[in-house]
Parts: sequence; structure tokens; C-alpha cells
Amino acid sequence: MAEIKENIVVFEHETLRFDKGEKKITKDQFEALERYYGNGKPFYKLVYNGVQFNEHVGVIQVGNTLIEVLPKADKIPHSKEEDKKWRNLLIGMLRTVGSFDIKSTSNSNLKIKPNTILDLYFELFIKEIEYLFHNGLVKKYRKKEENITTLKGSLQFSKHIQQNLIHKERFYVRHSTYDVEHTLHFIIYKALRLLKKINSNNDLHSRIGVLLLNFPEMPDIKVSDSTFEKLIYNRKNKHYQIAIEIAKLLLLKYHPDVTKGKNHVLALMFDMNLLWEQFIYASLKKNTTDFIKVKAQSSKFFWKPQNGRRTAIKPDIYIETYDGNIVLDTKWKNLNGFNPSPDDLRQMYVYHEYYDANKVALVYPGDNKNSKAGVYLKKDGKHDNKICSVVLINVEDQVLKWQEEIRRIIKQFISTK
Repeated sequence: MAEIKENIVVFEHETLRFDKGEKKITKDQFEALERYYGNGKPFYKLVYNGVQFNEHVGVIQVGNTLIEVLPKADKIPHSKEEDKKWRNLLIGMLRTVGSFDIKSTSNSNLKIKPNTILDLYFELFIKEIEYLFHNGLVKKYRKKEENITTLKGSLQFSKHIQQNLIHKERFYVRHSTYDVEHTLHFIIYKALRLLKKINSNNDLHSRIGVLLLNFPEMPDIKVSDSTFEKLIYNRKNKHYQIAIEIAKLLLLKYHPDVTKGKNHVLALMFDMNLLWEQFIYASLKKNTTDFIKVKAQSSKFFWKPQNGRRTAIKPDIYIETYDGNIVLDTKWKNLNGFNPSPDDLRQMYVYHEYYDANKVALVYPGDNKNSKAGVYLKKDGKHDNKICSVVLINVEDQVLKWQEEIRRIIKQFISTK
């Protein structure tokens, strides 16, 4: 079990350096992050003697140091209470949207209270493997070659002669066997061994040990994106899908340190813009009695070249109401009193036109009192009938209250004449 000696908490867009600052990483850790960055990871950018995080949030484990990158939609400085608030909100948002399509009825029944996102995903994985054990591991037919004392299957004549010139009592054969040794279990076993190596939560340590003790030993395989793309699910193994998705997340995000062997990197990071969009959609979808229909990423074609593919537009959220259509585009940033960018406003104008919308809005986190309505102007400077508002949504301390606030504010925006 990995022993986390340090837990560094930063907010998105903050910088960590090894030469100065109240919070520091070591030079070795910076070099490990530099190598990881070389693999095309967009979670931060390299700056002088350090890294600056962007809109991605989550956790990066470098050796025995855990770096938590938390979201931030206000200017309140770091404190234990403030860090705890945003950590809980982030975990709550991930649970709400079922991040990475990991949707399980059991994930609200976790036995531990997660301190970080790593703990959350580790226990989700453990819980799914315990569930698979409870239901019995799935067996599959596979071809097997071996030198045995009974003749079964087909005799592999050349290899039989080569290996059994002296041992007349043996047969080198190829035959079908029905057992648990197949790719799904190779992946799970590899992920369990990784978990034992990097887990730092004492509450999970014994459960990982029990699983490894009971799980049949499997051959080690190299995994890549193609390993998971080749998997085929059917009615017999569909219940493996959640465990495999989490295993994929862990195995593909793990970057071993092949130079010094101690600063391995595991990054579970999430784009806050995408998470904010999914969170608002899930919050509105939770109570559809206020609307006729709520859709995410509803695309329409709006341009076609003479040769080639058409180009589509795709607003974040499309709502059908009894009084007309509404289009919302979500942005995770603090406007600080400024207007939205011209590009965003131009995009909303197109949505207005193509979706026959009564009105459209850009949705940001912030103080709802500072929300403002807006209209597009015609070429002569007169008001158009196209309405584009800036809607700010208050950040609440609890996820359920936050969802209620989202529904209240959006409903208020829709009903305002």
C-alpha cells in the first residue's frame, strides 16, 4: 500500500513550483510531471520551475504526494473549510453526472466517506469486484495447447514429435477449455494489483487484499485503448462493464516512472466546463415536470461544402417549454462583471436562429443578483426580438441544494417576460 506523505490542495489555474511558494513540489516531482506532460496531457502547462493548472480538476498522485486540484467559482482564499466545501461539491457533481458513464445504483451506498476522488473511484471499483464475486465469475471457452497424458482435442503432430520423442505416454494437443481465464479477468486482476500498489486509504487496504487472495491469478497483459475497444459485451458479461470502465480509467491514466522508479504518476482529471454542463443538464432533467423536454447536445447541420461532410452546431442544453424553445450554453468561469466574449454571443445568435428559440442564455456560476438580460441589435442599432441573457447561478454548500437552486433560477429565467 502506498503511503501518502503529503497532500497538496490547489484550486484550478493555480501554479505549483519547486523553488518558491507556500505550497511546493520537489524537483523530482516536477520532472515526473514534465515527463507526463510530454505524453500530451492537457491538465496543466509547464512554467518556469513548475506547472500551472488549467480548467481540469481532480487528483494527480506523484509518487507519495497527492495533488488535489479543486474547482473555484469565487475569490474566497484557501482555508480548510473552503477546501472541504469544494472537494465535497466536486465529488457530488461527479456522482450526479455518473462521470465516464460509470453509473451504478450501488455507488450511493459506499462504505467509506471519500476524502479524495481517488478514494471514490477506488471504492467504486472494489464494490463492483465484490459484486462480481458474489454473482460468480463468468467463464468462457478458449483454445489451449498443452502436453498431457490423455489424448483430447486435436494432436499437434510436429510439436508432439518434438517434445515427446522419449515420453511416449504424453500427447501434445490443442483443445477447448471452459474457465475464467479471459481478457475481462486479465484487466481486472491487473487493476487490482495496481490498486494494491497505489492505494493509501487504510479502510480499503484489507478489502483489496481479500480480493487479490480470492481472485484467480491471471497472466500480466499490456493494456491500451485498443484492448478495451476489442471487448464485446453480451447478456452474460454486461454486469462487468462498470468494473471494466473504472479499470480502464485507472490503468490508462497510470504513468510509471521508468527513470527513477519512485515518482509514478496517476492522474484522474476532469474538464470543469464539461462537468458543469453535465451537472446543469442532470439537475434540470431531474425534475422534468417544469418542461416538455430537456435535451443535451442536440445537433443541427448548418453548412455543407460542395464535397465533403456537413458541419453541425450543438448547443449544450435545449429545452422545450409550453411557451417556446430555450437554448442554454454553459460556461465554467467567473465573469467578474465583464460581458461575455463576442464569440460566445455570436454563437448564441446562431442558436437563436436555428432552434427557433424564444430566448437563449449563457449560464455561469456566480451571484444571481448580477444576472442580466440582453438583446441583439439590428444593423440600424435598433433592438431585435432575439433575447440573449447572462444567467448566474449561486453556488450552494450542498449538491442537492445547488441542484434545487439551478432549477429555480432557470425556471425563473424561462418564465420572465
